[in-house]
Order: sequence, then structure tokens, then C-alpha cells
Amino acid sequence: MSDFEIIRQVGAQIACHYKNNELLRGREGRRLPDRSVIINLLKELRKLMFPGYFLDSEMIGRDPDEYTEDRLYNIRRLISEQIALAISYGEDCNCRDDGKCVEKAKEIAGEFLAQLPRIQMLLLKDVDAGYDGDPAAQDKESVIFSYPGLYAIFVYRIAHELYTRNVPFIPRIMTEYAHSRTGIDINSGATIGEYFFIDHGTGVVIGETTEIGDHVKLYQGVTLGALSTRKGQALRGTKRHPTIEDNVTIYANSTILGGETVIGHDSVISGNTFIITSVPAGTKASSDLPAVRLMPQYEVPYYGDNI
Repeated sequence: MSDFEIIRQVGAQIACHYKNNELLRGREGRRLPDRSVIINLLKELRKLMFPGYFLDSEMIGRDPDEYTEDRLYNIRRLISEQIALAISYGEDCNCRDDGKCVEKAKEIAGEFLAQLPRIQMLLLKDVDAGYDGDPAAQDKESVIFSYPGLYAIFVYRIAHELYTRNVPFIPRIMTEYAHSRTGIDINSGATIGEYFFIDHGTGVVIGETTEIGDHVKLYQGVTLGALSTRKGQALRGTKRHPTIEDNVTIYANSTILGGETVIGHDSVISGNTFIITSVPAGTKASSDLPAVRLMPQYEVPYYGDNI
């Protein structure tokens, strides 16, 4: 069989798939958000949050007010365009032909921009958490410039503002980009408090309905996940992931599962610990302790005496 015949035969089969499966073609007449533009938007926002750290020559010698206004105009334009594409593509949109999606996108963009000063202050507290929590940190500048945990948290805090406004596609694009760069997977739906620090970071997973309080520290390989996802879409909107209260430290490769699981404040979870039931406040939990309670298909560590 010649190259022409092979290409013609394979092409006909793939074209047949296009005709028989609408998912392969996308929604007719509508565009998805542009992933490259969203990644560029994250870069623009990082320059705004931490000017002078990421080769932004535009700031040199300029008045800070002028610099921020120029960058905010660009950010607003980019994010408005991408939000309009996202909501016009979404299944629930009823405004594709009369410009309502564009107006809605501008409204969301305005609300998003209004949150940026608050996000910046949260990020500065996250920098403090990284510096205070890591003796290897030589200075706060290195935390901003180098630490993958802070980058993943930065992207999460940006994406979370869009998630809470029901913007489709874009929050996930943002957090998966951070995931690909850092190995840290934080769902944009999670709720995370102040002074949050992820040390080392690789392999950390934080699920959509996770709730994390203030002054929480995670190490590499920690999973805050759901007990079972076999019900799939039937579980959408339910609390599937754990709650971590204030001043909790969770060491490497520990797994905490379940929407009803609460790790009480001021607790310490040692490494390689598997938890599916709540832990009282002020507890040291370890898989190395001699007493172990068994449940069907699970080995659950004994929770030691309160601190």
C-alpha cells in the first residue's frame, strides 16, 4: 500500500470519528480559552505581585503608581477576553449572541482585580511562612524567586478567585500549569488560610473540597484526598476532602482522606501516616506507634496522647 493510500485510509477513519463524536469537534462556532494566553497572564500577575524579581525591565526608573496602572490595564484586557471565551463555551451560558458574556466577563474581571491587593498581602504572609519554616532559606528573596511551593500557592490563590466566581476552564488550566512545573497539585476549589507553607513540595495533592486553616505546613508527598471516587460525577458538590485546622504540620508522604475527616488544631502528623478518621486537637499521630486499629481494607494509625 502506498503512502497516499495509507494516509487516505487513516484520514477517512479519523474523519468518520469526527462526524460520529461531537466531543472531538468541540462546540460549533465557539472557542475555548487560549492556554498560552492564560500562562502569560500568570506571568503578568507574578510581575505585579512581586515586581523586580522576574526580569521586568519596565519597572526600572518608573513611578510605582504608573507601573501598576499600566500592568493592570493589560491584565484586565487579557483576563476579560479569556473569561468571555470560557463562559461563552460553557454549557450553562445563554448569552452567546447578544454580548452578555462579554459584559459578564468584564464584571468578573473587575471583581478579580479588586481582590489583587488582598491576594498580595496573603502571598507576603506565605513568604514569611516559607522563610520562618525552613532553616535552609537564606532570605525571603530566595523564597519568592526559587521555591516551587510558593509558586504553586501563588497560582492557587489567583485561580481560586476565578473558581469562586464560577469561571470554567481557566482555574484548572492555571493550577495544572503549576502542577506541571512544580509537581504540586492544588485544586482551585480548596480553601486555604494564611501563612501556608509547602516544603519541598513534589507529590503534594490537595483536593477540591479541602479546607486548610492558618499556619499550616505540609511536606512532600502529602495527599489530602477523597476516600473513594467510584461514584464519579454523583459526588460533585459534596465535601469529599479533609479539613485541616490551624497550626497543623503534616510530614512527608502522609495521606489524609475523607470529607468528614478533621485534623484538629495544633496537631502533628508524622510521615507515612494513613488517616481516614478525625484527629483531636493537639494530637501527635504516627504510624510507628505500637497500637494500630484495623478497618476493612484500611490500616489506620493509632493516635497518640495529646501534646
